Amino acid sequence: MIQKPRGTRDFLPEEMEARRSVEAKMREAARLFGYREVCTPEFEELDLFTLRSGEGIMQEMYVFEDKGGRKLALRPEITAAVIRMYINEAKVAPKPLRWCYFADCFRYERPQKGRYRQFWQFGAELIGADTAMADAEAIMLASEALNATGVTWDLKVGHLAFMKSLLAGLEPAAQRRVMAHLDKKDFEGLSAILAGMGKPDLNDSLTSLVECRTLAEAFEIADAIPEKERVEQTMGILDAAGVRYSLNFGIARGLDYYTGMVFEGFAQNLGAENQILGGGAYRLAHIFGGDDVASVGFAIGFDRVMVSLGEVPVGKDTIAGIVCTDEGRSFALSVARQFRNAGIRAEMDLMGRGLGAQLAHASKTADFAVVIGKREADAGQVTLKDLHSGEQKTLDPAAAIAEVKAYRTC
Repeated sequence: MIQKPRGTRDFLPEEMEARRSVEAKMREAARLFGYREVCTPEFEELDLFTLRSGEGIMQEMYVFEDKGGRKLALRPEITAAVIRMYINEAKVAPKPLRWCYFADCFRYERPQKGRYRQFWQFGAELIGADTAMADAEAIMLASEALNATGVTWDLKVGHLAFMKSLLAGLEPAAQRRVMAHLDKKDFEGLSAILAGMGKPDLNDSLTSLVECRTLAEAFEIADAIPEKERVEQTMGILDAAGVRYSLNFGIARGLDYYTGMVFEGFAQNLGAENQILGGGAYRLAHIFGGDDVASVGFAIGFDRVMVSLGEVPVGKDTIAGIVCTDEGRSFALSVARQFRNAGIRAEMDLMGRGLGAQLAHASKTADFAVVIGKREADAGQVTLKDLHSGEQKTLDPAAAIAEVKAYRTC
């Protein structure tokens, strides 16, 4: 028996309905902020991802050659693809661009709780606005989108200016090594590596920065930074908007990619792999041959949101089972169409069952039976049976539809 590939999943109707209901809440949050949905190809030129992240990322990707010998990759994330699309399709569009997306990505990694080889991201990119308000809006939208799902989570906001100021004297490779230890909160390893670099004096400053939780403390540790006013403005906007967050200046998101404000979100019920949100301000377009445009965005790990939420209650459709005899089938088809046009789910028998068997089946799956025999068809009426109470009435189709609709609103 052929099995699904490792790290992928099958979703049955109940789970898809739950996922779609949560997805719809996130889409609505984006719509209310003025973000419009975009879509990019599931595979791109390999260079799109290696130019940003280096050749090493190929070990985590699904890479292949097409019949023309072109090196392609299934997208491991969406930001790079959206910026590529901006360069190709929208460079001259009025700024800022507010774009959002919901799409699947692919990474070759060890499957575990909330982490799969095919996974979905909801995200947004704000392109062409280089202001504190733009930084804050991205955080506000991410916060609203996650809050709309009902997930319990914590938001951490930081700014790389402080870290960059402290690490300014190190080469980029050395900065990355230091950031790797900070990311893991490995302070013992941090101390050892800084000693090896002849920079032991940085240890106390970096450790204090990671542990501080106020702007005043951060400014004191990093001395004067050019971005001071912008950092204060961003946090002030978040406070005015009522966003709940805590400061974390130890967020170790790539110094060679993000340019300023960074933020992360962490959810419950996920164990060690509990990050569900990551984002920040960045400049990426120039790497792909475009203009050096300021951007800010985020991505939410949708699968981790669903795992954290657990069982998601989904509104149940009211179902009308259309039960008919051979003589009533033509009229029944017309009635079923009228129910569907009214937005009511109507299901007809496909198995050639008798009237009694159809009623028995409807009692297991439907809320109402709409019974149509020769008598009902000749009279242009239906017998509507409430399968919960057992009550039944003979009505014309419009009245039967109104009766079912009234039940739906109870």
